[in-house]
Amino acid sequence: MSETLWRLGAVDIAAGIREGRFSCVEVMEAQIDRLHEANPWVNAITVDLSEGALEAASEADAAVHAGHVLGPLHGVPVTIKENVDQEGQATTNGVAALAEVLATENAPVVDNLIKAGAIVIGRTNTPEFSLRWFTGNPWRGDTLNPWNEKKTPGGSSGGAAAGAALGLGAIAHGNDLGGSLRYPAYCCGLATIRPSLGRIPAYNASAVAERPPSMQLMSVQGPIAREVKDLRLALSAMARADSRDPWWVPAPHLGTDDETLPRVAYCPDPAGDGVDPFVARAVVQAAQTLAEAGYAVEEATPPLVREIAEEWGTLLFTEIEHMLAPVIREHGSADLLRVLELSEAAYPSTDLDGYLRTLAQRTGRIRSWCAFLEQYPLVLLPVSGEPPFGADEDLAGAERMSEIQAAQRTLVVANYLGLPAAVVPTGLHDDMPMGVQIIGARFREDLCLDAAERIEAASGMLSERLWSSEDEV
Repeated sequence: MSETLWRLGAVDIAAGIREGRFSCVEVMEAQIDRLHEANPWVNAITVDLSEGALEAASEADAAVHAGHVLGPLHGVPVTIKENVDQEGQATTNGVAALAEVLATENAPVVDNLIKAGAIVIGRTNTPEFSLRWFTGNPWRGDTLNPWNEKKTPGGSSGGAAAGAALGLGAIAHGNDLGGSLRYPAYCCGLATIRPSLGRIPAYNASAVAERPPSMQLMSVQGPIAREVKDLRLALSAMARADSRDPWWVPAPHLGTDDETLPRVAYCPDPAGDGVDPFVARAVVQAAQTLAEAGYAVEEATPPLVREIAEEWGTLLFTEIEHMLAPVIREHGSADLLRVLELSEAAYPSTDLDGYLRTLAQRTGRIRSWCAFLEQYPLVLLPVSGEPPFGADEDLAGAERMSEIQAAQRTLVVANYLGLPAAVVPTGLHDDMPMGVQIIGARFREDLCLDAAERIEAASGMLSERLWSSEDEV
């Protein structure tokens, strides 16, 4: 049995432990064996915490035997991205100069997972300052995509996604300022939910200053998993209140008792830039799946996608230039400085007047989407306009960077608007995962996940195909 326990998701692990079918230690031993077998290949987990995890598993078994009330994630192995605080660990954010920044307390999302009974097995890789859709840094090295080493695993939560795809933990923690949960899930054939702003509390005590305004408005914490049902469980656990985050909102996790399936707008090319035909095909096929499941599906273009993406870039890179660039230029590698240069060329920073006008305009963009979501409570879009990029293609020059930024326009919309967005795989193209994105109204993660689950049922869990090919080798 131990040989197969690492393949189980969070829901099945928690149920098996609660029902006495296997122990927390058995789960953890299988998980540790898998970590030591698979991680050297992809370099997803950069800090191996398996020794402490095994001790925690033994304590978790003692709680079971004592008849204690068990948390919803009791005994479930999870990973934590290296850019949030975990007590006693360095919050490196992919930067060697931060290796001595040891956290004195857990970030809220880490606390919430542990309070729910989860056991942290390791910390996952991220690019320097978490600023790329690729994952690698000179200190920790590159994280490889387990489907194809020549493709990006996504970023910045690429370590989280590559590990989850190979069974290194049942839930992977990540965060999302410009698609950093959703793009890695897409590249690695996984499911994720970018929660609404305010759903999951966030705070790093190790930070020397508060984040700039738009980063506070556009960044969220969230889970990556192999199955949608595990996202539901993880989201509920992660979302527990924490007074350290004043943006947290006590919103319910479920909507009304209305059983009517919501209307869905689907749009293969919402920015009008042109998308890869296989990207468009994935959206159309997912729309057909939802229609067959009883959803009212119509082709319709959501408002202002191109404009919203441009404004996202204006706000983000203006803040980076004024508040973060000096630190990045001091501690960043030549590759990161090249990416920053190319990104700032694609999204030039603006002056104070331009920044304030853009920030004010954000409310109008949200208002336009609220009206659209009133008509179509779910919006089915591409994750990216292209299949997963080749490794380090953001270093190829200004033209390629512009193409990458254009491909990611549908990705950054949810960040700018503060809306929930699920990603779910739809199948393979050229032996690489493809997937779609489902955006919903604020705090309607439940609707996004419901639709994602319907698509997952039609497509299957891609990681099982990855493991099958691994077993054949």
